[in-house]
Amino acid sequence: MNPMQPLATLLAHAERERDAALGELRRLEIEHRNARDQGEQLQAYRRDYERRWSSEFSRSGGIDIVHCYQGFITRLGQAIEQQTRITQHAAQRLAGAETLWRQRELRVASVRKLLDRRDLEQRSVDNRREQHRIDEQAARLAWSRPPGSRLSSAV
Repeated sequence: MNPMQPLATLLAHAERERDAALGELRRLEIEHRNARDQGEQLQAYRRDYERRWSSEFSRSGGIDIVHCYQGFITRLGQAIEQQTRITQHAAQRLAGAETLWRQRELRVASVRKLLDRRDLEQRSVDNRREQHRIDEQAARLAWSRPPGSRLSSAV
């Protein structure tokens, strides 16, 4: 078994976890953006509604209309408050997902660094073995020559 195989497997696993965390982060970014946009739309609708009805009240100020208006504005305010809570919750989930993704990204980088270090160590060991083999081969070749030729080749 290749001694690097467990680290390569660990790296692949860490990358899958990181990619899954990134996918969840992107999904939560969209969810947060949609919640924020919906809250902004509700607030814009309330401002528009209040502006339209304030001009209507100046023309005819019937009590029934005022009660309907106040009831609707109250419910609209509650919807905006609820949407604000939903947006805040989405922001918290987004922050958690971002933290998780950063942790997973750091783990991938750490495993890669370890894998690179082990690979460098292995190449160093292989280079030393190769150099030792070459040195031994050169020594054997030098000693396998006749004794007189050893002196002339050294000079």
